[in-house]
Amino acid sequence: MKNKEHTRQVRDTVVKKFKAGFGYKKISQALNIPKSTVQAIILKWKEYQTTANLPRPGRPSKLSAHTRRRLIRDAAKRPMITLDELQRSKAEVGDSVHRTTISLILHKSGLYGRVARRNPFLKDIHKKCRLKFATSHLGDTPNMWKKVLWSDETKIELFGNNAKRYVWRKSNTAHHREHTIPTVKHGGGSIMVWACFSSAGTGKMVKIDGKMDGAKYRTILEENLMESAKDLRLRRRFVFQQDNDPKHKAKSIMEWFKN
Repeated sequence: MKNKEHTRQVRDTVVKKFKAGFGYKKISQALNIPKSTVQAIILKWKEYQTTANLPRPGRPSKLSAHTRRRLIRDAAKRPMITLDELQRSKAEVGDSVHRTTISLILHKSGLYGRVARRNPFLKDIHKKCRLKFATSHLGDTPNMWKKVLWSDETKIELFGNNAKRYVWRKSNTAHHREHTIPTVKHGGGSIMVWACFSSAGTGKMVKIDGKMDGAKYRTILEENLMESAKDLRLRRRFVFQQDNDPKHKAKSIMEWFKN
């Protein structure tokens, strides 16, 4: 908190003693005020020729410098904290502050609310496998990729989990780990679909009811794979690309591909 201001009489006495030849130390001892305060009063008198309070540029801040630093530190340490949470945390220690005031303090420090980027939750083994796949196909021609039919299952969120999340961050820090939201492929509150596509366009898309297993996956392939390849005008010697999900490598699936 800001220290209590000295009265006009005390400030005038400081200047009077200074004019009489007293030094900062003696004035401090005589009036029992800090030497730094004496120095500040004298410097102000020398510059403005007055000891009166000068007009201020605006209303004094309701928050102390310590509280402002605490707000900035909390937002930097917990980028996903909301203005409401910051407001409540200040109220708990006796500081009543408006959301707009908190936002202005954070903006002055360079922190702005930005939508958090979504970052796929990949383990090291996933990254190594993807890099191996990419490097092994560096020499493939565009014509080769036109023969590939890609497929996968994916989740479509119905409510909530895909909502935007905001983070407090400075410019050029969007890629930092604490400013991103990890995502996974599957979860609750959603529907699951299987679909395929090639360079020529999209193939069939099938809604998956219940839990996906090898038998259900085989049924999807039997009913949709060749029909999609025909619709996309892929020749018989096309490449079907799927990932290494266990149900994709089930014995029944491998037998179906051989036949």
